[in-house]
Amino acid sequence: MDHHLSQLNSAKKAEFIAYIEAANCGVIATANAEHGPESAFIHLAVMPDMAIVFETLISSRKYSNLQRDPRASLVIGGQGKTTLQIEGDVEELTDVLRDDAIPIFYKACPQNRSHRDWPGLTYMRFRPRWIRYSDYGIPWKVEEYVLSP
Repeated sequence: MDHHLSQLNSAKKAEFIAYIEAANCGVIATANAEHGPESAFIHLAVMPDMAIVFETLISSRKYSNLQRDPRASLVIGGQGKTTLQIEGDVEELTDVLRDDAIPIFYKACPQNRSHRDWPGLTYMRFRPRWIRYSDYGIPWKVEEYVLSP
């Protein structure tokens, strides 16, 4: 098993962006007020800088949790026996960032276009700090990466 912590280089970054684009959904985990785990399925898109964009309602548990504690983890499952596990921080998109992110989000998730006018809909940006790529096929491989701020 290959298991080491490395800086993310441009080739691996491109590989992971393609992986996320192909999946375009995952499960995000946040912590509630009692520090208990809460998970939610999300549709997502990846930006060129590897930030991940998703939508949520301000009435959702994940939104409340992220307002209190912006740390989150995300699991994206790919084809076969592979996964990306990602840890990072989440923030609500400001107007300028939202204008750049929304077209990318709806291109990746066209089924969500009808949500655009939902009351309380907002867009979030997940900024990865740590990534683990796991391939549970043969041979088994695990790679861990840290991202530069």
